[in-house]
Amino acid sequence: MQYTTLPKLGDKVSKICLGTMTWGQQNDEGEAHQQMDFALEHGVNFWDTAEMYPSPPDEDKSGDTERFIGTWFAKTGKRNDVVLASKISPMSYLRGGNTRFNAKHISEALDGNLKRLQTDHIDIYQLHWPERETNYFGTRGYTEDMAQQDLSDLTPFLETIEALNDEIKKGRIRAWGLSNDTPWGVMRYLWEADKAGLDAPITVQNPYSLLNRLYEVGLAEISHRENVGLLAYSPLGFGVLSGKYLGGRRPEGARLTLWDRFERYINAEAKWATEQYASIAEDAGLDMAQMSLAFVNSRSFVTANIIGATSVDQLKANIDSVNIELSDDVLEAIEEVQTKQPNPSP
Repeated sequence: MQYTTLPKLGDKVSKICLGTMTWGQQNDEGEAHQQMDFALEHGVNFWDTAEMYPSPPDEDKSGDTERFIGTWFAKTGKRNDVVLASKISPMSYLRGGNTRFNAKHISEALDGNLKRLQTDHIDIYQLHWPERETNYFGTRGYTEDMAQQDLSDLTPFLETIEALNDEIKKGRIRAWGLSNDTPWGVMRYLWEADKAGLDAPITVQNPYSLLNRLYEVGLAEISHRENVGLLAYSPLGFGVLSGKYLGGRRPEGARLTLWDRFERYINAEAKWATEQYASIAEDAGLDMAQMSLAFVNSRSFVTANIIGATSVDQLKANIDSVNIELSDDVLEAIEEVQTKQPNPSP
């Protein structure tokens, strides 16, 4: 395993982060425990979850993923072997609708996180997506409707920062981060925290893959200049970059077979780009999924690459991507595709 250092905290964390959002939908508790056993045995000491998981969202199943992790901690006693990240999710059906990023709701959400996870602290506590409407979750551009939103009705940035810093003082979280946020949002939080002399976000969890490199446009420089690490999610575009959907295939039990809410990964432009990446991998004698993950692993602004798997075999292959170094020829071929069809899956 390769390791990086968490900004500001200094913890040594695996370049591969164990994603968990299938647990409770596509994986049962026993399978989740198997994945946790395997991941830790192979050096993956950084895990990510959220209060609303599993995904896709399901009110009846929300929290199950954290519960699975909690029962594993209770069974193994290995909580301190893991750097754990979780999230507060502004999903309207959670906690009776108490989903704002204010002190009261953050405290209530964290009560639930800690109880389900059977731990007394979370290492990185993330805001799952902004309260404000902005271009995230497949929305490429900032629209006029978004520009008309009145932010005065939302939780002030400083209030959120103060609430999270209070939780740091209590020892219930060690640091905090953002997710699905924009360059403006990240810089606003950094500015407000600096002005108040408070702990700022240390990570941002956003999508990043061969099909979506929009992070490079504005946020990558923030990562470098402001020491805010990217926790890259959907590095395989919900499995599309494994090649399993090529030719219109829909494997039984696969994510895009079960749910049609992720069509942005298989639009016409994404299909074309995926075919090109498949050819690059074949010509180089590489497994397509491992090539795609190795590209994400190689980016200097990526603190960790969040991989998800529904089987231990998939998990092993994904973890093994850290051992692959892409040649200059492969990287040049990847750039040619990106130039011809940039970011087809926002």
